[in-house]
This record gives sequence, structure tokens and C-alpha cells, in this order.
Amino acid sequence: MRWIHRDSLITCDHDGRVENRPSQDWVTVTAVPVLVDDDPEGRKIVACPNYGPTIKPCTKTLTVRVGYSDWVRVDGHRVVLSHLEGFTNGTPPGAVHHTVRDARQAFLGADR
Repeated sequence: MRWIHRDSLITCDHDGRVENRPSQDWVTVTAVPVLVDDDPEGRKIVACPNYGPTIKPCTKTLTVRVGYSDWVRVDGHRVVLSHLEGFTNGTPPGAVHHTVRDARQAFLGADR
């Protein structure tokens, strides 16, 4: 699993793009700040194409289910890894996920 940073591509199941916003900037991978818990939560999702009269597009990430390192921490916060998975606020509720599409770095990894 790769460490996830600000420029990693995280998307909803419909290919809407999550706007990453790191809460720290002193630990980086290729000069880009890594994400830590709970950076992927409550983030804006743009360009989700899933919409219609009774369908709500994904506009925000919700709680992360898996994807934080068990061992690696930055200032007490767990590092986000490429097996990240959580829900979005899109329809149907509790069924649409956000996941890492591309870590956009191949230098730093961790087992968990």
C-alpha cells in the first residue's frame, strides 16, 4: 500500500473527484504533504455525474471505513494509505464509496 498525499486521486464510485486538503505540511512525499486522519473525511467532491430527479450526486466524503495505517503516524495522526475506503453523501445512502484511484507516487509504502 502506498502513502496518500495531497495530489493523490481519490474518487467516488461515479468518478467524481475528491478535493484533498492536508492538515499538516511538514511530512511530504516528493515535496507534497501526506494525508493523515481525518483528512479524507468531510471533503468536497466535484464533477460527480450521478444526478437526476430522485438521485443526489456525491458532493462530500463521509467517515472513512478503512485506510489509516495501524503503525505509521505523523504528530499522533495515522497516515492515510492506498486501501482507503469510505462513504459519500450520494444516493443511494450508505452504498456509494470514495476510494483511491491513483496514489500518484511510487516511492513510499507501508504494510499497514
